Amino acid sequence: MLAGPKDADAQDPGHELPGLGRVGEVIVTGFVPDEDLVPLYNGALALCFPSLYEGFGRPVLEAMQSGTPVLTSRVSSLPEIGGEAAIYVNPYDCDDLTEALLRVALDPKLRAEMREKGLAQAQRLNQTDYGQQLVQVYEAVAEAN
Repeated sequence: MLAGPKDADAQDPGHELPGLGRVGEVIVTGFVPDEDLVPLYNGALALCFPSLYEGFGRPVLEAMQSGTPVLTSRVSSLPEIGGEAAIYVNPYDCDDLTEALLRVALDPKLRAEMREKGLAQAQRLNQTDYGQQLVQVYEAVAEAN
């Protein structure tokens, strides 16, 4: 399943991948309301989030809060959010991404370990008051000027 808002770059996966594997079984949902995200995460084998840039990485945190194993990019804020709970890939390397997806799909023990680590990582992140930290940064910048 491909979930998320459709934009000019989003296309039906069958458009560029004719005849490959099970492309016809891919569901492209478009925008998913917040209240529908938890059931999607709960029903997922894993979240595959090979983002090229993220300010915070909310989908990674949401998936970990749901106990969903996470595969994501080793760029931007994502390693900080995923910690030791996620598997990291080069978002420009299809072989790296494929290998990681197969590891997670074929190894129930790995998924169970990732689930446990993800829940613990999400708990640590939830205990951090990012809003207060942001206010402190703004106050420091204002005082410096």
